[in-house]
Amino acid sequence: MATNESVGGTRLEGGAAGGARGTTTIADNVVSAIAGIAVRETDGVYSVGKGPSRALGAVKDKVSRSSDPGRGVKVEVGEKQTAIDVDIVVEYGAPILDTARSLRTDVTDAVETMTGLEVVEININVTDVHVPGADDDEDEDGTSASRVR
Repeated sequence: MATNESVGGTRLEGGAAGGARGTTTIADNVVSAIAGIAVRETDGVYSVGKGPSRALGAVKDKVSRSSDPGRGVKVEVGEKQTAIDVDIVVEYGAPILDTARSLRTDVTDAVETMTGLEVVEININVTDVHVPGADDDEDEDGTSASRVR
């Protein structure tokens, strides 16, 4: 097995029972996207990424009408293993240690099942707590900041 540097991914040998019938290459951004989706589906996680990254990502999502599931997730992918770093904002009231434990389980299950790579570590950086009702989309008088309805 070898890393395919030109693609930025991991090449996995595979094939039928009789031997290899080719190679499968998994790009780093695929692992990042899988992990990002699993993080976002974890109870207690409000959002992924640091403040500036979240703000820029929200603008990009609105302009392009698509989202980047790997935003806020960094991966290091080797031949057989991967390490994952993620920045999250937790929901107020969610036990952070329980949320982190669930996140590690969810991400590990998703990445290992879909890619066959062993997840050796998941580093979680909790950057903020989201308080319901304290959204930035509302003015002080409770009206929406949007100009159109």
